Amino acid sequence: MSENLPATPRPSAALVLLRDAIQEGKGGIEVFMVRRHIQSDFAPDVFVFPGGTVKQEDRTLESSMRATAQDGPTALGTGFRAAAIRECFEEAGVLLARRGDQPLDFTGVEAKRFAGYRTQLQRREVTLNEIVAGEGLTLMTDALLHWAHWITPEAWPKRFDTHFFLAEAPQGQLAAHDDLETTESVWIAPEVALSGFESGAFPLVFATVHQLRDLSAFASYAGARERFAGVTPETIMPRIVEREGASVILMPGEE
Repeated sequence: MSENLPATPRPSAALVLLRDAIQEGKGGIEVFMVRRHIQSDFAPDVFVFPGGTVKQEDRTLESSMRATAQDGPTALGTGFRAAAIRECFEEAGVLLARRGDQPLDFTGVEAKRFAGYRTQLQRREVTLNEIVAGEGLTLMTDALLHWAHWITPEAWPKRFDTHFFLAEAPQGQLAAHDDLETTESVWIAPEVALSGFESGAFPLVFATVHQLRDLSAFASYAGARERFAGVTPETIMPRIVEREGASVILMPGEE
């Protein structure tokens, strides 16, 4: 590849688990975030939403699924929705899937078995397709709300083309980081995360700051779903400019 050409962004997906704030008398939503390991080769030691690169196994899994009303850039077959669900299971321990018409519930004997699946998946000893087939599950791709699309700046040597999804956290599962790729996790209100970022106590990357600002406008998950359902998000690719000897990230159209 010529040094003058930007790197090709990797297709990626991320899943934002949402829940209505659980503190009595407090409105708004909370999001689940994990802190990437300090040795990560991309965005180390910052809080992010669970996510990662789309793999061929994600596309294969989706191609075997019954088509639904999901269309556009994240239609079944592209792998984005399966990747988001897989990464959420690996990094957060939450698997958005149904057995019959009931969402998975890990409060009973299934918790230990699926914890084992999570470890096997992280070690690449099993695929999500094999787990789904063996357990008679259906991934809840229809429950994923496509709400954001970001592409990392052309100037970066490592780039990602990431579709972000919203999903309501299932009541029968507890989210927790994996202690492998991630070292901490937290349910946090978007405005609290932003306040922590401003004080330097809650490290975030550029895109996540803007996404949390968008989410802070909602008083409930239902409000977020009403706003984004059926809407194809615009593609956002920030750019890098040099100012007084420092690189600055700008939003599209920002002077």
